[in-house]
Amino acid sequence: MNIDALDTPTLAADLDVLERNINGMATHCHQLGIPLRVHTKTHKVPEIAKLQIAAGSQGITCQKLGEAEVMVDAGIDDILIPYNIVGKPKLKRLTALVQRARITVALDSEETATGISQQAIADGCVVPVIVELDTGSGRCGVQSPQAAQHLAQQIMKTQGIDFQGIMTYPSNRRAKPFIQETLDLLSSDGIPVNIISGGGTGSEAASKDIGCTETRSGSYVYEGITRIGNSEMLTPERCVLRVIVTVVSTPTPDRIIIDGGQKTFTSYPPTPYGHIVEHPDAKIYGMSVEHGHVNVSECSHQFKVGEQLSVIPLHQGMTSNLHDTLVGVRGDKVEVTWKIAGRGKVF
Repeated sequence: MNIDALDTPTLAADLDVLERNINGMATHCHQLGIPLRVHTKTHKVPEIAKLQIAAGSQGITCQKLGEAEVMVDAGIDDILIPYNIVGKPKLKRLTALVQRARITVALDSEETATGISQQAIADGCVVPVIVELDTGSGRCGVQSPQAAQHLAQQIMKTQGIDFQGIMTYPSNRRAKPFIQETLDLLSSDGIPVNIISGGGTGSEAASKDIGCTETRSGSYVYEGITRIGNSEMLTPERCVLRVIVTVVSTPTPDRIIIDGGQKTFTSYPPTPYGHIVEHPDAKIYGMSVEHGHVNVSECSHQFKVGEQLSVIPLHQGMTSNLHDTLVGVRGDKVEVTWKIAGRGKVF
């Protein structure tokens, strides 16, 4: 099937770029000497996760239980969930998952630890856990090495959970004293640390430097090893995704309308809301729910109704979460269609 026969809007992946990004990160981490545990929240596609594992990832990271369930259903059996699991419905799902695969979960409070413990005891299993440290993200995590030590001490006394180590996000060299003091305190208590998990695409060298036993990287799979949110970085050589759209209106010489809006792309700032591969001077300056508004005043090309365009979305992970399927293309040929099985799994 030729790509121009696709109905639109359609989410497509350039397979050559995808494979290059996957293999590039695997090589990068191998050269650094830091094990890679890929984060799948960017793509949520089991087949892509398996490609990452085949390239050398020691397992995967899933941000939410729903994503982990999808991956276990697909046969992946080594998963870290770096998220506080709270509430009876989730706890029952967690213990069910632990009995099917090797699942490790992060936590940062005694309340969370107690909830997991009680459900694990009730269901006759043990849940491996790690303690999250807040080393500057201002998100989750204990606030001091002493707090990490205290929580680890409590976990060691609690049935149903098994202390495995610590994690931080993002990895940065400022975290090194925090991590080292935590390790020293745990060592003084005789508490073994099997996992020191760092994270953040682009921080692999920092993970190695601060003593992590693994590094979690995710957005690189679609966007290379650079930061999200910069439209100047949306080059076909490093970005995997393309939203194939159709011009549905040419109301003025300076403006065209495409058949993809906020429900296709998300309206993630800043503008332009994506990079039009065939005509880089065309700028998506606005979006309504189902329309993309494109300024073509700087283009010499005469756009026509029915013409197809390929757009690299500004935030590829958020865009992917809006679509049911991902079409893999090589050149102008459709090679594979994958279900985005983890899309919408925010629970």
